[in-house]
Amino acid sequence: MAKGEATRQAILQRAFELAKTIGLSGLSIGRLAEATGLSKSGLFAHFGSKEALEVAVVEEAARQFIEIVVSPALQRPRGEPRLRALFERWIQWGEQSGGCFFVGASAELDDRPGSPREAVVQSSKDWLDTLSTAVRIAIAEGQFRSDVDAEQFAFETYSLMAGFHAYQKFLRAPASLERAHQAFERLLASARLPALRPRS
Repeated sequence: MAKGEATRQAILQRAFELAKTIGLSGLSIGRLAEATGLSKSGLFAHFGSKEALEVAVVEEAARQFIEIVVSPALQRPRGEPRLRALFERWIQWGEQSGGCFFVGASAELDDRPGSPREAVVQSSKDWLDTLSTAVRIAIAEGQFRSDVDAEQFAFETYSLMAGFHAYQKFLRAPASLERAHQAFERLLASARLPALRPRS
């Protein structure tokens, strides 16, 4: 990695950490300059504008999400084990300081048009597609019922994380993790093929 690219990556890492706690709207070139010890002009040379910085932070968040959540989970066996790994690693991602970046950014940008919102929307759609694809594979593997709606399953799984984020980060409810796991186990159970009845 070239020196300039390494510097940009280090800046993005710091910007990502800041954005998890102060939000994308609170992230400014000036704030980032203070946090990194770099000049505003130097940061402008890397990003050009606040909006470009925000988009770059969303892209960095997506890169880290794939690295930490998606790629390791895809190493698990096809079907339910892989789907379970995606959920568990997503929970761990959400337990980081600042919580799930994408849940927070979705709430922050829902009524704010522009490139940062579009970047978050695309990342969220990619994640929903990953979840629904994992469900369809579980159906193909004979682990889930053939009539399971993959998109509905992905919707409910995504909703679980949004609820977990609210319970843990906002309400600070002590049973948040347990409730999230219970809800996901019920979702899995509802999708599985019924157990074969023993012959009398």
